[in-house]
Amino acid sequence: MHDIIEFEQVEAFIRKLRKTLPQNAKIAFTNGCFDILHVGHVRYLEQAASKADRLIVGLNSDDSVRRLKGANRPYVSQEDRAYILSRLEMVDAVCIFEQDTPLELIEKIKPDFLIKGGDYQLDEIVGRDFVESYGGQVLTIPLIEGRSTTNIIKRIKES
Repeated sequence: MHDIIEFEQVEAFIRKLRKTLPQNAKIAFTNGCFDILHVGHVRYLEQAASKADRLIVGLNSDDSVRRLKGANRPYVSQEDRAYILSRLEMVDAVCIFEQDTPLELIEKIKPDFLIKGGDYQLDEIVGRDFVESYGGQVLTIPLIEGRSTTNIIKRIKES
């Protein structure tokens, strides 16, 4: 698949996807900035994809990243980040969202699994109540120690 879906087209995309999948197939959703893609991201996405038949990634827009991470971020444009993510084997589709949280996107997708990194406690995960309300599951995946965009940026600035 490896699609980049417009936010306004997500519901139609998911309806079509669910019609083409076997009846018991599951969709997982995760989200993030994925500013400078690194091994921690890739391993995280591999683990997220292993939980379901399809993995949809919500990608913070450039404006959203700036609001969350500061005026100097992102280093890589949303178009480039979306393209790179969409070409990873384990990612089936990417959707850029403008909001500060992915809640509206989660509500459109209605994933079977909502997945976040282990740096989140379950009660901190946006969309948890919604996903659990229809029987979906919320999972966390442990992060890989020392692998982060922040660490990469720090090393670059120190060199």
